[in-house]
Amino acid sequence: MMYFLRIETRWLLLLLGIFVIEPCFAQLNLAGKLPIDSKVKIGRLDNGLTYYIRQNKKPEQKVELRLVLNAGSILEDDDQQGLAHMAEHMAFNGTSHFKKNDIVSFLQDIGVGFGNDLNAYTSFDETVYMLPIPTDKPENLEKGFQVLEDWAHNVTYLDDDINGERAIILEESRMGKGANERIFRKIYPKLFEGSKYARRLPIGVDSIIRNFPVENIRKYYKDWYRPNLMAVVVVGDIEIAKAEAMIKKHFAGLKNPASPREREYADVPPYTASQAMVVTDKEATSNRVAINYPAVKKAAPVTVGDYRKDLVQQMFVSMLNERLQELTQKENPPFIYGGADFDSYARGYESFNAMAAAGTGDAQKALEALAEEIERVKRFGFTAPELQRAKKSVMAEYERAYNNRAKTESADYVEEYINHFLTQEPIPGIEKEYEYAKALLPAITLSEVNAVSNRIKEQKNLFVYMSGPEPKETDKLPAEKDLLAIIDAKAKADIKPYQEKVIASTLLTKEPKAGKVLTVKKNSQLGTTEYTLSNGITVTLKPTDFKSDQIIMGATRPGGKNSYGLADKYNAEYMVPATVAMGVGQFSPTDLGKALAGKTVRVEPVFTTISDGFSGNSSVKDLPTLFQLTYLQCTAPRADTALFRAFVQKNKLQFAKIDANPKAAFVDTLYKTFFNNNPLAPVVVPNSADFDKIDLDRVLAIRREHLGDCSNMHFVFAGSFTEAAIKPLIEKYLASLPVSDKKFSITDNKVRPVEGKRTFTVNKGKEDQSMILAFYTGETPYNEDLELKAHALSEVLNIRIIEELREKIQGIYGGGTYAELEKYPYNNFSFVVQLPCGPQKVDTLVKAIKQELNAMATAGPDTSYLNKVKKQWLEQHKLNLKENGVWVKKLLHYKLQGGDAGRFVQYEKYVNALAPKDIQEAAKLVLAGNEFLAIQMPENGKAGTEAESKKGF
Repeated sequence: MMYFLRIETRWLLLLLGIFVIEPCFAQLNLAGKLPIDSKVKIGRLDNGLTYYIRQNKKPEQKVELRLVLNAGSILEDDDQQGLAHMAEHMAFNGTSHFKKNDIVSFLQDIGVGFGNDLNAYTSFDETVYMLPIPTDKPENLEKGFQVLEDWAHNVTYLDDDINGERAIILEESRMGKGANERIFRKIYPKLFEGSKYARRLPIGVDSIIRNFPVENIRKYYKDWYRPNLMAVVVVGDIEIAKAEAMIKKHFAGLKNPASPREREYADVPPYTASQAMVVTDKEATSNRVAINYPAVKKAAPVTVGDYRKDLVQQMFVSMLNERLQELTQKENPPFIYGGADFDSYARGYESFNAMAAAGTGDAQKALEALAEEIERVKRFGFTAPELQRAKKSVMAEYERAYNNRAKTESADYVEEYINHFLTQEPIPGIEKEYEYAKALLPAITLSEVNAVSNRIKEQKNLFVYMSGPEPKETDKLPAEKDLLAIIDAKAKADIKPYQEKVIASTLLTKEPKAGKVLTVKKNSQLGTTEYTLSNGITVTLKPTDFKSDQIIMGATRPGGKNSYGLADKYNAEYMVPATVAMGVGQFSPTDLGKALAGKTVRVEPVFTTISDGFSGNSSVKDLPTLFQLTYLQCTAPRADTALFRAFVQKNKLQFAKIDANPKAAFVDTLYKTFFNNNPLAPVVVPNSADFDKIDLDRVLAIRREHLGDCSNMHFVFAGSFTEAAIKPLIEKYLASLPVSDKKFSITDNKVRPVEGKRTFTVNKGKEDQSMILAFYTGETPYNEDLELKAHALSEVLNIRIIEELREKIQGIYGGGTYAELEKYPYNNFSFVVQLPCGPQKVDTLVKAIKQELNAMATAGPDTSYLNKVKKQWLEQHKLNLKENGVWVKKLLHYKLQGGDAGRFVQYEKYVNALAPKDIQEAAKLVLAGNEFLAIQMPENGKAGTEAESKKGF
């Protein structure tokens, strides 16, 4: 009788378990259609234009506008290749209401920066224009909508503007050239063999850009820029009715062509046989392998059941990538990194693909390991613990997004609505998605996830490729048939199931003994509280409501790599990545990732030239884990000989052929010369041989010296916490950190740039590419006012570079300047100019940028330029004031280097006080310093500038 009762009880408990899950699952009708978030208004004008509107006050007084065109390079005719992209450029070259460059100038006047805020992109199937508008002045929004309307149907396409833009497009194309691009151009057509996608890269064909008749681009614009292929997206601090009225005012009058061309979608035929390619290049630096399965049609999710299928696939991909990552952390790893996914460049298709990079290691070994891991999953699937970790991780992502739902940025919503218009990606809203995740995830079974592999088991025709550096004469490359043979061999090989390792369930083996908060100091101006702890550590707290579920942590104190001399240069340089690669406490990096599955938390050591510290972040519920990890990072670095060797080996393989990259060779030679070949100069381009100089015991000793002793460390926390909740954690985990009587300080290692004026040229690279890098340096007493003036000089010059060097001279696509004043390790300034260009434009551009600098020093800038910079800065500052990460960065900076942290909240006062004479002062300082001009020319090129010539390496 008792035995019978036990059986009954067992089945009753099982049924109860089913019903615990089933009600949530049963509430969701899997055949039910996914809803659309009620907070977004979607409409369609009579001309077919679709619009999306959402009111959102994060950030305040700002509206994100987008013009989305469901057309891209895939719709180009054969003689139009590259003109979809060029049409996007032409939108900034003049419209019926804005003359050439007036759009950019107007937007700069209201605080919108060209390139970082104002921008656009062209892809195979879409073109998107991005326009964020500050709404502190009502007329800004009206003008913004006028710009959007003009882009849609009023671009002027004057002959001179078209012909002038050709050079800029060709410069953009030139910037992308090199070994990777040459390899890609060979492989890509095979990836999409038989499809139009194989012949429609958005950047186009240089010869067509140079020579196309102007009518061709006008025809593209007329054919495809039409309202029934467009959407307008408006998200931000605006009432829905007002936004809708403005859309109708500006877009209802747009007309479609009387006889419109059909918007066709390109097919991607499946591979008819397995194929392979081996592609090498003289300037390639790393071996790569990839396995590509045929593309299959993929419909957008429509029902709850479709949504569930996507969740299952997401977990399959996540678990496979975890396994590939685990392989990289073994001694003598088969590859440096690897990954797999279901995706495609082609609209409406997806294909399973996997890749691995082996550095200069054995590419065949990498392919064997990649193929074996895929085969292991096909045969045996995943394990129950892997699935549980994946579920926890997915759930944590949903939970974080749900918790922050009231603080979601407008730009994030915009991306969702763009994707909904273009690909019908679901937009049920995070409330619904969180509800789905809670209901669906628990019921997803291991067999369902494992069944995803059936989709690749059934596909026999693959495209496999290997790319890498040209081999030495003594080396033998695998033949294409050898790559396919590896795949076939793994399908028949004796492969064992994945072995799950038992890992510790708690981070700490022993809880620390808590200390105390000794003093508390409030700062009403900054809204901060500062603790002094019983071990001398100090902590600044900045509770905020910027996000509902985000906490950012940072820590700093004087110290850093400069504390060590030449004997320990590489031990100090690579201390952080080498020790992180070994893990902490009881956990290897792989095991730690598993232990933290489902938690939103990260802590990493920081070791700069002048400071020691930590950085991290967490969700609210994982705040205790953030503190435990910080305690572990400080007290328990882990020694693991195998993982240390793996770290060294991976880096040696990654950088062994770095000198083949012309840009790396140029930069390496440049910095060696710039610092007078000082052996203590910072490492800019890693050298493979340097990793043999790293010693396991020394990196651990340096780690303990600078991160195991937390004397005088200062921590900063900003985010969604209360003082009452965080104080006990601070006392337990920070007030217990080890300290000593040691005094840590910033060391000046006396590394200095070359003095005087110097120019030299490096001839490296087979492409017709050049690079101009100019460094103006010197020593000057540090003060924050001068630093602000130097930054303003840089930003004013960046505007002038767009106007003169890009638009008038047509010598560059992108380029700019950067200014820096440093207080430590010694008082100095540096002003850097970077101009990628063609060899024939080098002299012209060097002369032009010097003229611009001299003009600033002679007369200062026109007030209009300075006002544009001020407005952009102040708009950005409004956002910075509500970013936890920015607050942590600023508070740490002032703790380390001194000064008045109040300048951050009073930033507007200091910016508004800037005058043209201040920029003039900064320009005079720059020109009075050292001038170091470095020019990269192609292997067979000649620099017209009088220069000392050097060969890279």
